[in-house]
Amino acid sequence: MVPKEDHQYIGIIQLLHHFRWTWIGIFTMDNNNGERFLQKMQPILSQNGICSSFVERLSQLIHIEQFGELYHLVSNIIINLRNSNTTAFLVYGESLTIMWLRAIMFVADPENKQTALFRRVWIMTAQIDFVLSGFQVMWDLQMFHGAISFTVHSTAVVGFKEFLQTIKPHSGCRDGFLQDVWEQSFDCSFSKSELQEMSNRQCPVEKKLEDLPGPVFEMEMTGHSYSVYNAVYAVAHALQALLMSGFNKKKTMMGKKTDLPPLQPWQLHPFLHGISFNNSAGEKVSLNEKGEVMGGFDIINLITFPNRSFQRVRIGRIDLSSPKGNGLLIDEDLIVWHPAFNQVLPISLCNDHCSPGYWKKETEGKQFCCYDCVPCPEGKISNQKDMEDCSECSEDHYPNKEKNGCNLKLLVFLTFEENLGIGLVSAALCFFFLTSWVIGTFIKHRDTPIVKANNRSLTYTLLVSLLLCFLSSFFFLSQPGKLTCLLRQSMFGITFSVAISSVLAKTITVVVAFMATKPGSQMRKWVGKRLAFSIVLSCSIIQICICIVWLSTFPPFPELDKHSVHPKIILQCNVGSAFFFYCVLGYMGILAIASFIGAFLARKLPDSFNEAKFITFSMLAFCSVWISFFPAYLSTKGKAMVAVEVFSILSSSAALLGCIFLPKCYIIVVRPDLNHREQLIKRN
Repeated sequence: MVPKEDHQYIGIIQLLHHFRWTWIGIFTMDNNNGERFLQKMQPILSQNGICSSFVERLSQLIHIEQFGELYHLVSNIIINLRNSNTTAFLVYGESLTIMWLRAIMFVADPENKQTALFRRVWIMTAQIDFVLSGFQVMWDLQMFHGAISFTVHSTAVVGFKEFLQTIKPHSGCRDGFLQDVWEQSFDCSFSKSELQEMSNRQCPVEKKLEDLPGPVFEMEMTGHSYSVYNAVYAVAHALQALLMSGFNKKKTMMGKKTDLPPLQPWQLHPFLHGISFNNSAGEKVSLNEKGEVMGGFDIINLITFPNRSFQRVRIGRIDLSSPKGNGLLIDEDLIVWHPAFNQVLPISLCNDHCSPGYWKKETEGKQFCCYDCVPCPEGKISNQKDMEDCSECSEDHYPNKEKNGCNLKLLVFLTFEENLGIGLVSAALCFFFLTSWVIGTFIKHRDTPIVKANNRSLTYTLLVSLLLCFLSSFFFLSQPGKLTCLLRQSMFGITFSVAISSVLAKTITVVVAFMATKPGSQMRKWVGKRLAFSIVLSCSIIQICICIVWLSTFPPFPELDKHSVHPKIILQCNVGSAFFFYCVLGYMGILAIASFIGAFLARKLPDSFNEAKFITFSMLAFCSVWISFFPAYLSTKGKAMVAVEVFSILSSSAALLGCIFLPKCYIIVVRPDLNHREQLIKRN
């Protein structure tokens, strides 16, 4: 008539999980039942992440010769009770277990002054009854105030309390059980002929069971009483079923009634299996085909009072019909904890909780419930208590300083509004206007010898290409998008190729013009605008073809770089193909080196307004900028990488503009007296 113990074990685990108690002490009786309980319960506890700080076995019998062992046992129990980390204690046993624990607490604290000893939660199994007898009758149960007990389900039965009030042994009563109850409860004895010589206190006849304190005798229907009550009803229904089947009916023979052979107890078994009925309390009682009751367990909160009485408050139950893991139903608002807890939920852990920002690291040599709280490593967080491991934030978030949460990364790119962007834009605009002024100056003085020298068309082409080079930097200083990413590198590569091709054409023009002055030279037919135009066009078309293939196969595109710079997301242009990107830069480098070599060889040729010296210096500066560009570009990320490229564009373009055209502008504007053919011939 009692549910299987296995269901109670599951309920205990669910209760411990509900309150997050993972570090408990265990008390059990030192007998076969206690060992069986430990063999089943301890593996279940471990499988569910719960550890036992200690296991104490309480002896059923005490012998005087075992006083040393008893003292050692009591001392160990007192030490374990004073362990501040263990707050929850699981107790399995019988009524004798309660007497043991109360006696040990009395030894530890006779005057009930050590409040810390009472900061305990006692979890009792259904086998335990809160009953005291003998010399302990006058003790109270204050130490068990707030205890949580599993009990066999019960309900109030009408008339049960009135029935208890009428029970009273009387003279000549032959009910030995009733006399034993009276003698143990009232600490008295009934007169016996063989004990007449002994002086003993006679049991008062007028006393009733309701006069006894709660720890001695309960007037309410307990789970054990309810099980017996239902058992009687079950047997009665089984007997009725048996009679209805005709097994025990009277038979009439020759006009006389004869009884069948006596009924044996085992003959009721088939009628008990699968029986179902409603008892007088209005509850349905069912037994399955194995003869096991289908009821569950009630969860009781024990509330004690100074007058040695107590009250059981039902705070929940174990519903066996619920899905696995959801059978525990409990109302925390009804629970009354021991006053030592100040009505705060007790904590029973091997060590304190690990706060967010930390993770649990197992401590070597200790149980798995004991751990060290270790800060999360760089780049990881834990946003809950007692995390088994730290986790990374999503790609668009980064850990905060406390490592207990993630912050949204800031989206960054090189803009016109920040100081770096303002400086680069200002420099680009200054060079743009300076180039525009040079173009205007050369157009205004287009008929002067210094402008006509070295091919005026090439000069205009070079100046316009430099103008576009300065403007191309604005593609790098705007928010990366599909269009800007497509135009950035291609515009930069093409305009620079036109500029360097023009410089190369100027160099070749100087060399060809010098060679054409020699008598009988075949180079005269190459002198003119056609050669320069062909050089610029052919060299530029090669770069244009490279860019077309690049844009048609692996075009640049905007992307979010979430990992390079902490804690920011970089909006940047992915070049699409590093191969084509370096092809563009490499081809520019080949043109620049060719121009530098040609200009260096032609720097001392005797010609009016020979630009070879200026081109040599400009190409030297140009090559120096782009050679230093590669390590700087590869070692930077994000906005700095873009700024390096923009700086290289502006500085290399400014080098061409300054080295080639500023000396000419000086002559045109400041020394116009030198801008005459006669003066040039005279100087040469």
